[in-house]
Amino acid sequence: MSFPGFPSPMGGAGAGQNAGMSEQEQNMIKMMNAAAESCPFKIALSGGAGFALGGAFGFLTGAMAYDVPLTAKGTEIYNLPWREQLKHGFKDMGTRAWSSAKTFGYIGAVYTTAECTVEGLRAKNDLTNHVAAGCLTGAYLARNAGPKAALTGCIGFAAFSTAIEAYMRMPGEN
Repeated sequence: MSFPGFPSPMGGAGAGQNAGMSEQEQNMIKMMNAAAESCPFKIALSGGAGFALGGAFGFLTGAMAYDVPLTAKGTEIYNLPWREQLKHGFKDMGTRAWSSAKTFGYIGAVYTTAECTVEGLRAKNDLTNHVAAGCLTGAYLARNAGPKAALTGCIGFAAFSTAIEAYMRMPGEN
């Protein structure tokens, strides 16, 4: 696997593209590929993407919130001036977006850490890694609620991550 947008330094498909490259350029591409496939990079990317997606999700759901407090500064929201109502609404959406972003980023980083750990221990990249990583993540996230919750989290997250990975591995019209 090569870094997106760069030819494969190991040969195979696109090996002819390396013909005009210097050894230094090929080594640089190998180094970039190694960095992109490293666990710290994957964890940071997953956490960052989860943070961004969670923020967008939180912002959108915050705009449709049913439990917006009806009072602000001791008075009903609908009695405040229009600008104050907007200010209060945007502040609430921002709070929800921040909370959701942190949660999604944390879950993404925990899952990717578990996946990298399992893949490193098994020295394979297959569907079993995602089952195990999902189980570990679900159990870890529910650990404070007791063993039943940890087992339920394990099963639920393993099923979800397996379904997503099975879908992603399906041959498609790429």
